[in-house]
Amino acid sequence: MTARTDGGTGGGTGDGAGAGAGAGAGGPASRAEQAVVACADVWRGDGEILAAPMGLIPSLGARLARRLFAPDLLLTDGEALLVGDDGELEGWLPYRRHLALVTGGRRHVMMGASQLDRFGNQNISCVGPWERPARQLLGMRGAPVNTLNNPVSYWIPRHSPRVFVPRVDLVCGVGNDRAREAGPAATRFHRLRRVVTDLAVLDFATPDGALRLASTHPGVTAAEVHAATGFDLAVTGPVPATREPTGPELRLIREVLDPRGLRERELGARR
Repeated sequence: MTARTDGGTGGGTGDGAGAGAGAGAGGPASRAEQAVVACADVWRGDGEILAAPMGLIPSLGARLARRLFAPDLLLTDGEALLVGDDGELEGWLPYRRHLALVTGGRRHVMMGASQLDRFGNQNISCVGPWERPARQLLGMRGAPVNTLNNPVSYWIPRHSPRVFVPRVDLVCGVGNDRAREAGPAATRFHRLRRVVTDLAVLDFATPDGALRLASTHPGVTAAEVHAATGFDLAVTGPVPATREPTGPELRLIREVLDPRGLRERELGARR
């Protein structure tokens, strides 16, 4: 399937040197717009794969990625249709075919997390002991299958020690340590990619698969990220800034993908 593309190009997750950032797009990028671009980069290089973004900012990121540097990315309406980055109907995705993509590893999902530990174990089910939780959340849903069969990334709109915890209360999405303990049947297709938050981009590029501070968003210090994390994040060298959105990216976000500015609400008071 060939998707329509626009003339701009995105950069890598890199040194914060997005050429032309903010030029002609109505001023510098907000934290929400930086997060949209960081989410878009999650799907860079995936090829023809189903994007499954959960949340507004990841959805904007997937649509931006398809327009600028991932033309083969497949987008859905979340139910039974394949859609374009502008919402135009492109095809039918019945439940059976969707399950075939999931079980065959042809989907890159970006989930949320109520709790996430240093190895990427995710909890979206309950807070407190399972037998008598203090708070009931979504439940397991598809998290175990997602993490064992597909590339998985996470979007955390508010980076805090309440989310980044030393130990999750219940494992829904499987982390690198538990997959390793379970053996080859669990690790064969287990691929945790990145965690994008309102403060930083994290990845698992460490020998033991623990979370690493890959970049901090412009205006955020590494000390702020560490203070907002309930465990020690790995650092393997100087921490770069998350790249700034380019002018074409900002124009698409502001004028085409989200002209109502709903992205700003997802981060709440923190900017």
